[in-house]
Amino acid sequence: MNYWLCVSLLIALNSVALLSNLFLLPGNWFMTGLLCIFLMVSDFGHGPTWMVVIICVALAGLGEGLELGLGSAKAAKKGASRRAMVISIGMSFVCSIAGTFLIPIPIVGSVIGAILGAAIGAFAGAWLGEAWKGTESTLRTEIGTAAMSGRMIGMLAKGIVGVMIFVVQLVSFWL
Repeated sequence: MNYWLCVSLLIALNSVALLSNLFLLPGNWFMTGLLCIFLMVSDFGHGPTWMVVIICVALAGLGEGLELGLGSAKAAKKGASRRAMVISIGMSFVCSIAGTFLIPIPIVGSVIGAILGAAIGAFAGAWLGEAWKGTESTLRTEIGTAAMSGRMIGMLAKGIVGVMIFVVQLVSFWL
């Protein structure tokens, strides 16, 4: 198969994988896996190497760590319980998926719905976790707000790392 045809296919698939980060899916890992498949099935003698895969693995791990860490750190700073943080993460994921169906505009509506769903789920999960624990209402709301903003910052950080993975792979095709 032609090198540039394979590269074009990988770039197209990586674009979809990068967008999947908005739905709280492991898009950075998808891009890394796609590059592994590209390297296993091709024998072009130039372009990306397994060292690029190692760099992408490190970046994908960093992205996941940032998303999870930043999402929980702001809530923890406000005094959130582990229960609230775990429920917040779970509800953020579930509400992100549910949000993709709320705004009936193809692609744009799904992305906006997923982001809003993740934010609402993070807030609601932390709030419910603290309510279950018996935390006072005002503090519960502060913790929920912190979980929501932390989730958004974490998603942004993971997205930035995803763009870095995309660019690293893109540049490696010309090396």
